[in-house]
Amino acid sequence: MLEAFQLSDTGCIRANNEDYCLIEPELGFYILADGMGGARAGECASRLAVDAVAETLRSAGARDSQALFRAVEEANRCVIEAALTDPALEGMGTTLVAAVEIGGELGIASVGDSRAYILDGGGLHLVTDDQTWVNEVGRPLGMDEATLRSHPLRHVLTMAIGTSSPLTVNRYAVPLEPGFLALICSDGLHGVVEAARLEEILRGARDGASLEECCHRLVDAARDAGGPDNITVILLRQPL
Repeated sequence: MLEAFQLSDTGCIRANNEDYCLIEPELGFYILADGMGGARAGECASRLAVDAVAETLRSAGARDSQALFRAVEEANRCVIEAALTDPALEGMGTTLVAAVEIGGELGIASVGDSRAYILDGGGLHLVTDDQTWVNEVGRPLGMDEATLRSHPLRHVLTMAIGTSSPLTVNRYAVPLEPGFLALICSDGLHGVVEAARLEEILRGARDGASLEECCHRLVDAARDAGGPDNITVILLRQPL
């Protein structure tokens, strides 16, 4: 069983937290969502999506890659249905990263721009691909990173739970090796804190710091950088 810890923070600017996460180490799954649509709608979308994934995985006969994919599709259906039945929730959506222990691997499904990273002896590696205008249009066009950081479309998602049908779900599998360390986070962290700083903090977890301590350091780093968005992190560690 992986060691796990989660932490979510409103940040320094926003009045409410539209992120939501859930970890169930005993069942081997870990889920994070970053809602959008404003206050009630964003909060509703992220919670609906996470709860739908969790319920589907709890009831699955086998928590495998197909069960994970079905769970994400069920989350999409639930958010779309809720928005159709309540005009106040129209247009809501959410990113989603869901990870499940499958044998000797961590299966990961992602929609939107919340991310999963792993840290190994070679450094910090991004596992997931952002489903964003920047990643899918801007970079292929050859735009430099400085231009992309200030581009008016830099925050536009190309895919999100609750706004896309059919849904494109990115799927990955990462080996669970002794000392394995993974970070799942919303863009309130990765969009604010440089990768080098993330790696520096995560190395503390490989050197014996508790996951709780490292989660707080990550959130503090985002807040120290202005905390313009909600900040949510999940850390996973395979004991040596």
